[in-house]
Amino acid sequence: MARVIGIGGFFFRARDPDRLSAWYAEHLDVLRPPASYDAPAWNQAAGPTVFAPFGGDGPNDHLGPSGWGLNLRVDDLDGMIERLRGAGIDVSVDPEPYPNGRFASLHDPEGNPVQLWQVAGPATS
Repeated sequence: MARVIGIGGFFFRARDPDRLSAWYAEHLDVLRPPASYDAPAWNQAAGPTVFAPFGGDGPNDHLGPSGWGLNLRVDDLDGMIERLRGAGIDVSVDPEPYPNGRFASLHDPEGNPVQLWQVAGPATS
């Protein structure tokens, strides 16, 4: 039976798409969109993905003003936090470890929320 096997892209509006693409590439290792069909695209490590619509109009820490939130899996949360803070990026760490892992939060240069997630258990790279 045919089925969806993953997310093929994440598209959103930005005031300065080139600058924002460069920021994600430099600080979060998300390659810029390919300039041609022959250029490499960003490939992710296999691992869990949560697809979760949120209801209501109230505040939600996971969603920005545009109504979306991005969660990126990382292999070393402490190392990533150190790297980002070293680049002058404000990162807040959730002090509570959860059964599914550890989390930290930041905002990209346009104010969009980004959550970092180190999955509990064996590495997923």
